[in-house]
Amino acid sequence: MAREPGIGTSGVLEVDPPTFSEAEAAEVAERVFGISGSAAALPSERDQGFVIDAGAGGLSVMKISNSAEDPAILDMETEAALHLRRAAPELPVAMPRPVPDSDPTDAAYAYRTTVEGSNGSGPHHVRMFDHMPGTPSVSPLDLDHDALWDFGAIVARTGHALRSFFHPRAGRVLLWDVQHATGLRPLAASIRDPRRRTIVERVLDRFEERVLPLWPQLRSQVIHGDLTLDNTLMDERHRVSGIVDFGDMSHTALACDISSAWASVLGECSGEEAFRAAGALLDGYQTVTPLEDVELSVLPDLLATRAAAAASISAVRIARFPDNDYIASFEDEAWPVLELFAELGSEEASRRLGCRTWSSSVPIDGLVERRREALGSALTPPSYKQPLHLVRGSGVWMFDPEGHGYLDAYNNVPVAGHSHPRVTEALVRQARSLNTNMRYLHAAVIELAERLVDSMPAGSGLDRVMIVNSGSEANDLAWRLAKAATQNAGAIVSDYAYHGISAVMADLSPEEWPSTAPGYVETFRPPDSYRGAPERLEHAAELAHAAGRLADRGIAPAAVFVDGAFTSDGIFRPSPAYMSDLVARARSAGALYVADEVQVGHGRTGEHLWSFAAAGIVPDVVTVGKPMGNGYPVAAMITRSEIVDQLAEETSFFSTFGGNPPAAVAALAVLD
Repeated sequence: MAREPGIGTSGVLEVDPPTFSEAEAAEVAERVFGISGSAAALPSERDQGFVIDAGAGGLSVMKISNSAEDPAILDMETEAALHLRRAAPELPVAMPRPVPDSDPTDAAYAYRTTVEGSNGSGPHHVRMFDHMPGTPSVSPLDLDHDALWDFGAIVARTGHALRSFFHPRAGRVLLWDVQHATGLRPLAASIRDPRRRTIVERVLDRFEERVLPLWPQLRSQVIHGDLTLDNTLMDERHRVSGIVDFGDMSHTALACDISSAWASVLGECSGEEAFRAAGALLDGYQTVTPLEDVELSVLPDLLATRAAAAASISAVRIARFPDNDYIASFEDEAWPVLELFAELGSEEASRRLGCRTWSSSVPIDGLVERRREALGSALTPPSYKQPLHLVRGSGVWMFDPEGHGYLDAYNNVPVAGHSHPRVTEALVRQARSLNTNMRYLHAAVIELAERLVDSMPAGSGLDRVMIVNSGSEANDLAWRLAKAATQNAGAIVSDYAYHGISAVMADLSPEEWPSTAPGYVETFRPPDSYRGAPERLEHAAELAHAAGRLADRGIAPAAVFVDGAFTSDGIFRPSPAYMSDLVARARSAGALYVADEVQVGHGRTGEHLWSFAAAGIVPDVVTVGKPMGNGYPVAAMITRSEIVDQLAEETSFFSTFGGNPPAAVAALAVLD
């Protein structure tokens, strides 16, 4: 049943609840609603509820409100239920029933009327609702992962359906609504145990210091406010079969619906089971309504503050109504949560609840040492003498935990800028929907391949695409194709080239060589467009010399790998004549020409999408990566059908993650 809107104000908390007997309730049901049957009382605090059993006529639920209840709030509850029936008819919401002979167009009176109590109390507003099937107040200990997941999804679907609902009384002050938690301090003084009182006060301190400043950033709307296990019924499979009692509705942060649901689940769970239950509920919620970062960051504090509200309000109310077990249940629900936060601390509790964000400041020296210990000495050290700890990026800027911005003139991945909304939203939407592999059909990866083919020069014959995860993999696959197509075993690369991290690509990356070159690899010096001799700027004779050195060892080249801007050699831009000569000499030596566009592709060299297109040449194989997903790992190799067919005669190709739908839609968004 609904809980009180405040303490210390005139109204429902200062007036005794109605005291209708079951016989009197049955008489009201027959006289007012024309339903003849027995009445059975339901547990309540400030109101009274009865199940009316009309035998063959079925069951109904009658609610008799406290005489001090604001009728406009009752109308808000009624209109919210009717709104949910229109917006989400599949939700099992207990519907109000019109009063017989009332005007159904008058929402203020069609669903309520008044009765007098036999003891002279009143008038009391009385309403009738559909009886929902199922078991009420199911213990969270009886709910498995799937049931908790489904419960979280129901909470989200209810909030989602209410997002277009509003009522003037939704702005009321309700102490169960944690946005008004500062009003709990006088109540906390009633907690007799000094240790427990201190725990509550610390929760309220943290709320005021950390959450209130962020409140204007939280999505807000009218919410149910108390969608807990007490206010839902469940079927034999422990799936929600009924949603009841809108008495705690208000306009507040949407995330408060989760903290209320969490509180009802965690009150009986302990240890790791509590975190598993919370995680399942949160995951179910986010399948419907993903949380924004700021919501996720404050959610544990909303839970702790909700528990502090329950502890504070119950301390006052138990003193006034010591025999009301329903009020005492608030306290039973609150303290396991508060003790958990007191034991673990807010940060650790946040992490274990699944709400951790990575925007907090951490000492740089500690991170550097942890990085070294965990990731090992072979990993390239962080850039800069004083490493940057970055937590966010936007456009050309990156930011540290303190919000300092750094202009990114170095990063070679996000071609469309950090966190581009079109790319990130496309990626997230697809990840929420489906992530699988190329053994199944999906339109996105096929369209991506078609788009890449369409971007190749007209008449090039580059008509086949193979999707992988990184530029290293794309180049590794290009090497396999080249060997199968040419039946040769040698490779030629530029002096300081870098083509990837696999064992083969490390052999083809002089930048990575410890000392001597692998025996099957030769290098050529590219034309230095800053300091080179004029004759070397026009002719690719260096490549022919490299092929000759391989021939002296009895090796013929299978592939010549060329980064179109020679970015590892010094960022050179040779003339189209030189690049055309390079392709001709590669093919004359019996090799395929592989245009490695991993660094320079996707428009990085100017108005052309690909550097080889700017040079007016047609390669045999094109490899793309790095910027292809704007930070999401996706890469591709484009070549001619006859080259792919030659590999297919020897083996087939499959990559577990290559071409997964989120990667494909990210790459399509980048192309767009």
